[in-house]
Amino acid sequence: MTQPPPAEIGDDIADIDTPALIVDLDAFEANVAKMAENVKEFGLRLRAHSKTHKCSEIARRQVAAGAIGVCCQKVGEAEDMVAGGVQDVYVSNEVWGAKKLARLAELAKTATISICVDDAQNVGDLGTAARAAGVTLNVYVEIDVGAGRCGVNPGEDGAELAAVVVAEEGLNFAGLQAYQGSAQHIRTINERGAAIGNACDNVKLTLDALAARGIQADTVTGAGTGSFRFEANSGLYHELQCGSYIFMDADYAQNQGMDGGAFDEFRHSLYVLATVMSATKPGGGIVDAGHKALGNDQGMPWVADIPGATYERPSDDHGKINTTEAAREAVLGEKIRLIPGHCDPTVNLYDWYVVVQEGRVVDLWEIGARGATR
Repeated sequence: MTQPPPAEIGDDIADIDTPALIVDLDAFEANVAKMAENVKEFGLRLRAHSKTHKCSEIARRQVAAGAIGVCCQKVGEAEDMVAGGVQDVYVSNEVWGAKKLARLAELAKTATISICVDDAQNVGDLGTAARAAGVTLNVYVEIDVGAGRCGVNPGEDGAELAAVVVAEEGLNFAGLQAYQGSAQHIRTINERGAAIGNACDNVKLTLDALAARGIQADTVTGAGTGSFRFEANSGLYHELQCGSYIFMDADYAQNQGMDGGAFDEFRHSLYVLATVMSATKPGGGIVDAGHKALGNDQGMPWVADIPGATYERPSDDHGKINTTEAAREAVLGEKIRLIPGHCDPTVNLYDWYVVVQEGRVVDLWEIGARGATR
């Protein structure tokens, strides 16, 4: 059941019921504009990754700023994006199962739908689904460019699978999926650049193998918030799949920027608002946001509103704000903004974004694809 919003438009931020997921509108809009400016400068396309936000309102805003469409990881996410008016959706993931493939093909009746593959049987299943629905699906061959996750081996294996796609009725070979996910959070700029350099070598190897077969890859797509400048400057990529840039979590903030300094090109715009619900002991307070309110898989959130304070010892519904090294104590009943350690799984815990500007609620955006894991 979708929960009612934790606030109303016009409320003061202090009146928002907690825990709540809030978006600083000014920072969010600055991030969207900055990436649009970057992509225009590169002469490339942005296919923004909606697995970060799971919200068609945000996707429409990204498209309005110049993105050609969105990526997502699940058919359910794609269904929500299309229902929300997004007309170009790429499921940048492998999808198995006749029911899921039938749902995917059905979407192609009203929107441009793409999918990636790393297996010949999956290609045949996709073709069957496409023909049954009377549609054409765009298909990208995923190559493993170093993450060790999905994808066929670069080079001849990638070209061989592309040939299978080309031969399958109902499918259009669209190009290569070449995303180095594990490189996004490599901290030092030199090591991150080396990882993407290796990815680019694998792309080039596959493009050469395709050319030898007379197959053209019109699009090489990939890249993320942590690495996009490397892919953009490689001369190999046509589309960037950045997602987290709109929010920026605490984990990304620990990366080096391109100049070796702080990775501060984008601003923190996403927070979990929590209330200090207990303050019976010195040196801290207990907030009403624990594991059920924050994605802690990539580290604890940062405390935005008390300099020097840290968040620690989360349980299901509690978290401790440690103020022993902070500028001040936590005050019983006060609202504190927490910068999530990982934005994507944090978003998936909520039904609504509470959009704030200058201390007041100015909008409410439903997270329609929350829980869309199929």
